[in-house]
Amino acid sequence: MRMNTLGRTDISVSALCLGSMTWGTQNTEAEGHAQIDMALDHGLNFIDTAEMYPVNPLSKDTQGDTERVLGSWVKSSGRRKDVVIATKVSGEGLKYVRNGAPISSATIRAALDASLTSLQTDYIDLYQLHWPNRGSYMFRQNWSFDPSNQNTAETEDHMLDVLTCLDGLIKEGKIRAIGLSNESCWGTMRWLQMAEANGLPRMASIQNEYSLLCRLYDLDMAEMTHHEEVGLLSFSPLATGLLTGKYAANTAPPAGSRASITPDLGGRTTDRVWPAIAAYQQIADDHGLDLPAMALAWCVQRPFMTSTIFGATSLDQLARLFAAIDLTLSAEVMSAIDQAHRQHPMPY
Repeated sequence: MRMNTLGRTDISVSALCLGSMTWGTQNTEAEGHAQIDMALDHGLNFIDTAEMYPVNPLSKDTQGDTERVLGSWVKSSGRRKDVVIATKVSGEGLKYVRNGAPISSATIRAALDASLTSLQTDYIDLYQLHWPNRGSYMFRQNWSFDPSNQNTAETEDHMLDVLTCLDGLIKEGKIRAIGLSNESCWGTMRWLQMAEANGLPRMASIQNEYSLLCRLYDLDMAEMTHHEEVGLLSFSPLATGLLTGKYAANTAPPAGSRASITPDLGGRTTDRVWPAIAAYQQIADDHGLDLPAMALAWCVQRPFMTSTIFGATSLDQLARLFAAIDLTLSAEVMSAIDQAHRQHPMPY
């Protein structure tokens, strides 16, 4: 398993990261533990979670259960030092977490203490802000994104408040590194500039959606990563299952699958997506590749990638995805993927 450095920290993470957001709804505690064990057996050391998980569906009754599944594994296995744990603090709009309060120094301290208890650990390796207070263009909000109502001074005051708080928590030994999620290039640069100007901790990574079907990161964000060493942790690299071959247009989804719970897969099942999937499936077929393994390997090979986060609801699915660990796509395959992207640039 290839290992990469997390930003400018001394933390080394595997090029593939185990996502956990199904633990507690689609997966039991025992299944979550089995997934962690299998991942470690294949050389992964990186696990991503969040205080708001599990999803599918989101629920006040289950909120926090994913961290608790991981925490019970930490306690029972005694292998805390073998894993790099990333979690996230939720922000404005998620009503059943702190009544939807925005991210601030006050909410961070409360959230972190709760996460440490749930995870049964004394420290978090990577603590991430799940989404910006000012809003985000992620999750299909790019189609109507309008930043003209944002207040620059308020945003900068918020950033200074948060970074000052995180600095204190790092000095207390509760956090090793910090990161962003669902952020823009401007937002990331302001976080970095604020940190540098005030001698505060630097954002090490950014967790945004990225896959063959969602390539918003390719332009200004990729340039930022190159120059600033804030690496991408891509989520939904299999486009919530669309790149596994288990879904088809005008066909009922498999029972228990994500699409059986969230039929439009968060706005991803458009009329344009099926021809795009077919194009990538054809490339995989032409080169004797498994589509999901190809999709993961392509993400891993992107020059701005630090780690690619993927999940599964069964050990069989997980084993299939581990085929991407040693897969290097040829120049011919990469070129074919580029041509398909030109034909299908924004499937959703």
